[in-house]
Amino acid sequence: MAETIEEVSYNYEDEGKLVRKEMKKEILTKGAWATVMFLYQELDRKSEQWGAPKVSIVRFKKSGGVYRKQSSFNISSEKQARQIVGVIEKWYAEVGPTEGGEGEGGDSGAESGEEG
Repeated sequence: MAETIEEVSYNYEDEGKLVRKEMKKEILTKGAWATVMFLYQELDRKSEQWGAPKVSIVRFKKSGGVYRKQSSFNISSEKQARQIVGVIEKWYAEVGPTEGGEGEGGDSGAESGEEG
């Protein structure tokens, strides 16, 4: 388990073999509740080839001095990722700037213990 959010990884081994590899990581929020976005690939066990990149957004909670995964959302394809980006851009364009908007990643739920 990771003691700092910078140490968390999305790599996963099964029986000593890497079957999910982290390609990139972006820490979106830090603190007792942290949110990290990972770009990763999974190994196709039949072909032994790495699949298309996917994205996972993971919430971690620091407890007992280590970060533990609390929840996650996986974006299964580039098409889905682009659809999500398009909707978010459209929504923010429609509602315009809000108070406290345009600032550094405010993290609703971090203080209240919500999983987000």
